[in-house]
Amino acid sequence: MNTQNTLFPEQQGFTTEDILWALGIWSVILTLSPVVVFYVLMVA
Repeated sequence: MNTQNTLFPEQQGFTTEDILWALGIWSVILTLSPVVVFYVLMVA
């Protein structure tokens, strides 16, 4: 039983919180990816 639709029936699609979560996760991934690549190249 999904209670979120009954509490917020007008809320559809992405919310501001979802966009901020996505931006935060992608910023962390893009920031750490060069470090991981450099580490793999140094170790391998």
